[in-house]
Amino acid sequence: MTGYGRATAALGELTLTVQVDSVNRRGLDLSQNLPDEWQAFEPAVGEAVRKVALRGKVHVAVEVTGKNNTGPAWDGAALSATLKQLEKVAKARKVAFTPTTDLLWQIASAQRTSSKLPADEATGKVLLKALGMALRGLAVMRAKEGEALLVDFLGRWEKLHAGTEAIALRAPQISGTYREQLMQRLRQAGLELDINDDRVLKEVALFADRSDITEEITRLRHHLTQLKDLLRAEGEIGRKAEFILQEIGREIHTIGSKANDLQLSQRVIEFKNELERVKEQIANVE
Repeated sequence: MTGYGRATAALGELTLTVQVDSVNRRGLDLSQNLPDEWQAFEPAVGEAVRKVALRGKVHVAVEVTGKNNTGPAWDGAALSATLKQLEKVAKARKVAFTPTTDLLWQIASAQRTSSKLPADEATGKVLLKALGMALRGLAVMRAKEGEALLVDFLGRWEKLHAGTEAIALRAPQISGTYREQLMQRLRQAGLELDINDDRVLKEVALFADRSDITEEITRLRHHLTQLKDLLRAEGEIGRKAEFILQEIGREIHTIGSKANDLQLSQRVIEFKNELERVKEQIANVE
């Protein structure tokens, strides 16, 4: 699920800013961008995020600004010494040496020094407090998206429920349709058999037994009821919903395989299409 949260906190004369954003991802993919001095805080940051987000590509970015955090300081003497050494090497090899801005930047970046940030326990508490505020903002945004998804899921559930009932309504008519088609094929082949002929009745009975989907419809209705109850439940529902959808898919596939009927096959295809849309959305829900 998508979301964004931002918070700031005072750290002495410095200002600490925490930004957390997330986009859809089936599992939790957490990345952190903390100052080098604060790498030891990464496990605590990860633990705090996992209490709020179990799915999604989540990125935590921390920035520190203020007059005591003046950024990198360039060592001019070291830079000059390095350039002279490079010039000496180039001259010895009879190679023209003309320093470029890119070369100057690379040397300066390699030799720069940065002001150190405090990394004690008190600093960690300030960081985690700001992170907590940012995560609350993230959670609020994700909750709003969740409400919108719930409305969408319930609408799609109604379509799945209607599809199930349409299949259940068609099921009893399949054997009768098959019997009519069988008699028509026999007449076309020049075989005039009575509809009550034992051979016809046996064939129709065998077909009815092979194409009986009563149990599948019963289980399908049960799984749909489970899904609806789960959608209205509190807490984590994503993985359990995925399991129920998998079972629904199994039942509808069996129905499509057993029922040799054009109308029912069309309804099964429509059901599967809607089911795939639900699966795609539920993969982003915690």
